Amino acid sequence: MRPIEPSDKAALRAAFDRLSEQSRYQRFMTAISELSDTQVAYLTEIDHHDHEALVAFDAAGDLVGVARFVRLDGGSSAEAAVTVIDEWQGRGLGTAICQLLAERAREEGVRKFTALLLAGNDQMHDVLASLGPAKVLSREAGTIEVEVEIPEAGIGEHMAGVLRVLAGGTVELATPPWGLRPADDA
Repeated sequence: MRPIEPSDKAALRAAFDRLSEQSRYQRFMTAISELSDTQVAYLTEIDHHDHEALVAFDAAGDLVGVARFVRLDGGSSAEAAVTVIDEWQGRGLGTAICQLLAERAREEGVRKFTALLLAGNDQMHDVLASLGPAKVLSREAGTIEVEVEIPEAGIGEHMAGVLRVLAGGTVELATPPWGLRPADDA
């Protein structure tokens, strides 16, 4: 797990190719068969302050998940998104990288995540709710907009499930390069 880099363009394209049509639709809310060069540049060439993205790789070095936030209007809210390739879904990876993204967001002054989701995208709703109670802001034409407060410190009470997954060895997190470390003395 590490912040995305411009050199991850090929890995991002390969991961996108491994997403099912349903996963692509849930992430982009439209049918999309490939990422344009402009989209790939936008997703990989970021400032790591107002736009952050963390990428997860499997043991073979393939990109298997991305969590990102984009700050809204220079304020303390950011739109968040998490994408995990299909064969890694349901293992706790999305929740784990969302938690690390929340840690990064907190360091950058972001206090809330918002997300526009398809109404039936229960997985992403659950990932966001792992940070704390998710409040539905609006419902329109098959979509919902949700908001979740990022805990002021630590992981928040909703991370117990992620800790159980990590303790079970399903997901292994590397030490992020920006200095966050799992609580060794807890």
